[in-house]
Amino acid sequence: MERWPELPYAAWKDTCATLQLWTQIVGKTRLALTPWLNHSWHVTLYVTARGLTTSLISGRTCDFETSFDFIDHVLVIRTSDGRTGAIALKPMTVADFFAAYRALLGDLAIDLQISGTPNEVIDAVPFATDTSHASYDPEYVSRFWHALLRSHEVFSWFRTGFLGKASPVHFFWGSFDLAVTRFSGRRAPLLAGGVPHLPDAVAQEAYSHEVSSAGFWPGGGAIEFPAYYSRLSRP
Repeated sequence: MERWPELPYAAWKDTCATLQLWTQIVGKTRLALTPWLNHSWHVTLYVTARGLTTSLISGRTCDFETSFDFIDHVLVIRTSDGRTGAIALKPMTVADFFAAYRALLGDLAIDLQISGTPNEVIDAVPFATDTSHASYDPEYVSRFWHALLRSHEVFSWFRTGFLGKASPVHFFWGSFDLAVTRFSGRRAPLLAGGVPHLPDAVAQEAYSHEVSSAGFWPGGGAIEFPAYYSRLSRP
C-alpha cells in the first residue's frame, strides 16, 4: 500500500457513506457513556495502527473499547475482564450493522442506550430502518485508513508547533473528518448553528472561542473529491 494512496471519492462514495454511518453508531457509544469534554472532544474516535478506536470507555458494568480493524476488517469490542466480541465488516445494511452492534453489546453485558438518529447528515434515516446504505469495499476502506495514518502524522507535527491550547488529532464521526484545532484563548461570536441534525447549542459550544482548525475530509456533497481544509473562527 502506498504511503499516500489514491482515494477518488467517486470510486467508493457508497462505501464512504455507509462507513460514516457505522462510525456514528460506534461514536454514539462514547457520546452516551463518556463525560462531556469541551468542544465535544469526548465523542471523537482515534486513529490506530489497525484502524479507528473509541479508546477506553468506562461503562456501567465494565470498562471496554470498540475498534474498527481495517486490516482484518472486523469491528472488535474488548472488555477489561478479558471478554471479546466481533462483527465482520462486509457489505451489509446500516440497519443490520446497528442490530448486530446492539446484540454484541448485549452479549458482553454492556448496558447503554444509543441515539438512533444520525447527526450532521442531510435527510437522515434512523439507523434501525436504513436499508439503502449497504456498501463495503475493503480496498478503499484500507486506502482511506492509510490516508488517515499519513494525515495523523502531519497533523501531529503541526500540533507540536503551538504552545497554546490545542486539541488532540482526532476523528469526528459526525462530519467524518480527521482534525486538529488551535485556540487563541479569546471568545468568538455566537455561531448561527444550522448544522443538519445537530443541536445548535452543540455547534455553538464547539466554536465558542477563536479557533484555527486543520483537517482531512474524504469528500461528499458539493465536494466530490478528498480535501484538506483550514477553518478560522474569529471576530
